Amino acid sequence: MSRIDRYVLSQLITLFGVFSLILISIYWVNRAISLFDWLIADGQSAWVFLEVVALSLPYVMQLVLPVSAFAAAVYVTNRLSAESERVVIEAAGIGGFRLLRPYLVFGLIVAVLVGMLAHFLVPVSRAELDAKRSEISRDVAARLIVEGKFLNPSAGVTFYIREITAAGELRNVFLHETDATGRTTTYTAERAYIVNDDPAPKLVMFDGLLQTVSDPAQRLSTVSFDDLTYDMDDFLAGDSAPRIGVRELGTHRLVQPSDELLRATGASAADFRLEAHRRMSQTLAPVIYSGVALAALMLGGFSRFGLWRQIALAIGLVIVLWGIGSRAEDLLRAQPEYWGGLYLQFAAGVATIAALLWLARTPALFRRRRAAPDSEVPA
Repeated sequence: MSRIDRYVLSQLITLFGVFSLILISIYWVNRAISLFDWLIADGQSAWVFLEVVALSLPYVMQLVLPVSAFAAAVYVTNRLSAESERVVIEAAGIGGFRLLRPYLVFGLIVAVLVGMLAHFLVPVSRAELDAKRSEISRDVAARLIVEGKFLNPSAGVTFYIREITAAGELRNVFLHETDATGRTTTYTAERAYIVNDDPAPKLVMFDGLLQTVSDPAQRLSTVSFDDLTYDMDDFLAGDSAPRIGVRELGTHRLVQPSDELLRATGASAADFRLEAHRRMSQTLAPVIYSGVALAALMLGGFSRFGLWRQIALAIGLVIVLWGIGSRAEDLLRAQPEYWGGLYLQFAAGVATIAALLWLARTPALFRRRRAAPDSEVPA
């Protein structure tokens, strides 16, 4: 690389780091606030909150890095024009296609970072985060041990505790449930304990009363008990452990999936190939975004008002390219065998960059033709 290439590349990398830090911080803080409300409401500790937020960071970085690359490319190109450095570069015989070299190198560097996230770190963090969420959802003690509040852990179930002692004993427990047939059952107990068991925890109640009302006869039956064990499967009806998701697997496992893995995920081999190519197309996005930023801003010359029109054009083109990629993903979910459509975004980006740089080499197309002066001057 020439000295000019290294200079432009250093500017791109520096601004990329600044924009990445700002955007990741903003996105991560918003994400942390929503997670804080969810976890603290469930009675989780601060350590669990930090662990969940840390596991969500790789996915946040994967989303933000291509945007940061585009923002850095726009900023650097605009500054080159505003400070007349672009004029010097063009006077040295470096046109748009030649100036594209450091932008492509920069885009490849960012693509490597995005590839590491998309192919390795994000699947691992997704799997760990899913396991952590399952663990949190099954932590019945954190969800149900709330004094003096009626809770509805699932449809048709109401749970109430008047007091919780320091030893973890539940005092004056009320549990009411209604099944699909309309039968209602009410449990009341002087004291109770929650015992963790596999596959679901148990609620052990002492010195209580069981009341059942059958429908449609509306006949009440009561039973007194000294101790009664209640299986809390109903509380976790909506929190059963899901199947392994395809997006939680590393790319190396998507290329040649085993029959056991296909059964565990419930997906087909075509779905696996589609996910692998989806990650590859996302990896190539920073190369296209940085190139579009340069090519769009090369259409404008020096102006006291800046290159705001060209910047708006670059933003619009990137939104269109992102929309093409997003739409292709949505359409190919039903037909995963046509995974080649995922690279339509990359092909459209290459064509856009080439067209814009070609137009930048022919500025006469944008100049208004001036009318020729009259040869005779009227008396």
